[in-house]
Amino acid sequence: MLLCGSVEFCLRSWGANSHGQLGQGNAGDQSVPRLSDTAALPKKALRRLTGGGGHSVLINDNGEVFVCGQNDRGQLGLGHYSDISTLQLCSRPSLRVTQVACGWDFTLLLTDCGRVLACGSNAFGQLGVGLTAKSSADLQAVENLKEPAVSIAAGLRHSLAVTDSGCVYQWGTGLFNHAKRALDPHAVPSHLSSVVPTLVPGLDQMTSQLVTAGSMHCVCLTGNGDLFVWGDNKHGHLTATELFLSSPTRVNRSLLGREKAVGVWSGWTHIVAQTETGRVFAWGRGDYGQLGRPASTNQSKDHRAARPSEEGCLPAEVKALCGATQIACGSEHNLAIVGGGLLSWGWNEHGMCGDGSETDIFRPQLVSGLRPLLIGCGAGHSMAVCAAATDS
Repeated sequence: MLLCGSVEFCLRSWGANSHGQLGQGNAGDQSVPRLSDTAALPKKALRRLTGGGGHSVLINDNGEVFVCGQNDRGQLGLGHYSDISTLQLCSRPSLRVTQVACGWDFTLLLTDCGRVLACGSNAFGQLGVGLTAKSSADLQAVENLKEPAVSIAAGLRHSLAVTDSGCVYQWGTGLFNHAKRALDPHAVPSHLSSVVPTLVPGLDQMTSQLVTAGSMHCVCLTGNGDLFVWGDNKHGHLTATELFLSSPTRVNRSLLGREKAVGVWSGWTHIVAQTETGRVFAWGRGDYGQLGRPASTNQSKDHRAARPSEEGCLPAEVKALCGATQIACGSEHNLAIVGGGLLSWGWNEHGMCGDGSETDIFRPQLVSGLRPLLIGCGAGHSMAVCAAATDS
């Protein structure tokens, strides 16, 4: 059990588990929440939970980092390339980590002094250290950032950071081929083609606060509550008519009830945002139920690209999520804490919605028997720190 003061908590996980990313000491999908093995964790509260394609990363109050799951590219930062199925300490004693972001097969860590560290696949330059190696099983410092970072994000094969002054930097070439096709014969901007942190243009007059990323897009939230988006727009999730946005474009605030945004999260091809009054909006691809509403006819699973003008691409309020205190997005599924309960919806092929089935969920539904305090998602798995009193 984990402790916070004198109160006991436990870690539950469920969903895809082919690499041991649930931390339960085995491999094999779980369609309902099960206890993870937390024997290696000190009795400190967990503060961050997240995951990538097949790995999980947790941070506790001490700034220590614990990892499990797929490690074929060194994404666990353990100095080797073997998968592990129970949580293991990875951070150096001298580091205090405050944030983590996971791409498909790489990991970014942010320390309390604003340093960014990276490990895992570097096939697309997503580690931000140049192309000196295809991967790294050891944490590498991202040296090219000009000042301390305050927010980090990882897409499928690209990375983002916000620095102390509110500037946004991008690196990794995961968007390059899409950009090249869309922008031809014009050149691809440097922030979409660089393997070291490069300033993203068009945000210099803004004070950026945080970034998040999808498979091939980027989202930035500014201090005045505006959202800016750029990257691939195949599924209309950037609320624009172009198929690719090479530079940040403001999301019209009228699409969010004319309210400021205070939080934003991203799946691979959908975006979820919360406004200042607690309302929650979702938009983008919705054929797995990831928007929290039934799919429109254009969002069928034949995987056709949605046209940006079609229904489902523009933000719509998910009323069941109003007042959510936490939200997390996997690749195509989501979790939220509302009224002390845990809601899940979206892609459910591996049981990541936690209802015991493998049927996609099109409206947020309660995951029974849990009192969640902290939630997180990998691409196809879910995690929650829960009050132990309700656990069997």
